[in-house]
Amino acid sequence: MNQTVSTANLEQPRLSHVTCASPSGLHRMAYWEWGDPHNDRVLLCVHGLTRTGRDFDALARRLSAQYRVVCPDVVGRGESDWLVDPQYYAIAQYVCDMLTLIARLNPRRLDWVGTSMGGLIGMGLSAGLAMSATLRHGKHRALDEQVSIPLGRMVLNDIGPIINDSGLQRIAEYVGKQEEFDSFDQAVEYVKTVSAGFGEHDTEGWRDLTRHVFIQNGGRWVKHYDLRIAQPMVQQDATVLKGAEAVLWMGYQSLQQPVLVLRGATSDLLTEQGLLEMQQRNPRARAVTFPNVGHAPALRTADQIESVAGFLLEAEN
Repeated sequence: MNQTVSTANLEQPRLSHVTCASPSGLHRMAYWEWGDPHNDRVLLCVHGLTRTGRDFDALARRLSAQYRVVCPDVVGRGESDWLVDPQYYAIAQYVCDMLTLIARLNPRRLDWVGTSMGGLIGMGLSAGLAMSATLRHGKHRALDEQVSIPLGRMVLNDIGPIINDSGLQRIAEYVGKQEEFDSFDQAVEYVKTVSAGFGEHDTEGWRDLTRHVFIQNGGRWVKHYDLRIAQPMVQQDATVLKGAEAVLWMGYQSLQQPVLVLRGATSDLLTEQGLLEMQQRNPRARAVTFPNVGHAPALRTADQIESVAGFLLEAEN
């Protein structure tokens, strides 16, 4: 690590952008950065389907002294561009975007926290690395060293390789709906309804969970993401989902460092049986279940934050 930044500068994130490519053209992905920009120990925090990188503010503040914490707004959300063609709102595109970001960050060590979709992206990245290593095995050893990504510990927040149809259906029902409100408080009440699985939060907590996913436009409060992100979801059939699960299992089982799986006790996306299978199929996995939470733990309460921080930092103790 080189120089450090002042404590005051750790309290708010810095906003940057990186240019990424899709088959339909170029787009900019925004990312929020905390901590020393020269720290080559990077923690990449990736949010859920309709959320933004600001979901990780509390966790980032906790870990910004040890990590350069980077929290992207996945394309189509928050401060990032929208895609020209909505069919590319899919894990494969998101993985490509993360690879572009990682190349810019050039980490010596890369740890990962992924909530819901962010966890799928992490497993997708791991699967891509595993397949690439297999294809190149023994042929380009020098190249392998140059392009390798130092993927370290991974936290999967209420998500696994098993894709639960009922949980997806619940999410799909509201993702693509146009919702507009006259006031921010009305938007807060809406978020409390569709995000009840986040658990209990006080009034200010729900306001924090709303202010980066709704934006004022023309005097109305509207969703701060491209509603077309729902289109690829409704086009998936059972065959596609099974194929996706096979790739995700490959990525999950190929993780070489310890894995922490968080689960909300009433989650409809990661079931108890699914969690048990994850522990059986990767001996490096450990689990924490939070009571009175569904999908997904918001990583704002002290017990949730310290579970993650303790796991990521335990090698230092």
